[in-house]
Amino acid sequence: MSRKRAREAAMQALFQLDMTAGAGADEESRALAAAWETGKKPAELDEGYARALVTGTREHLTEIDAALAAVSKEWKVARMAAIDRNILRLAVYEMRFVPDMTPGIAINEAVELAKKFGSDESPRFVNGVLGSVVRK
Repeated sequence: MSRKRAREAAMQALFQLDMTAGAGADEESRALAAAWETGKKPAELDEGYARALVTGTREHLTEIDAALAAVSKEWKVARMAAIDRNILRLAVYEMRFVPDMTPGIAINEAVELAKKFGSDESPRFVNGVLGSVVRK
């Protein structure tokens, strides 16, 4: 199973849902389908993990955004770059709600997503914010 590819698809779906204010399981399914179209056909386990990440992140969005707001006083969550915001949300969800996930792995994977999809400053920003979440 490639959780890395599942995370990429989940982040892309979360980004799309964030930008379009999509709600509901149908919107999540469409956003994930669009994310999978950009890569190779997913294995069943990858698809299941990506779906769990998207659904879980959205179910806990209020808690996740509160955790991010508590450590990023300089940046309101709504004003963060959308890619960074959704990478952070995904990582906080994994750290707090995925039982077998360690903070170090979640942070490393988030930084890798930031390198691939974000700006030049994104990896450092994502690493800093998530480090603060862990310390708090």
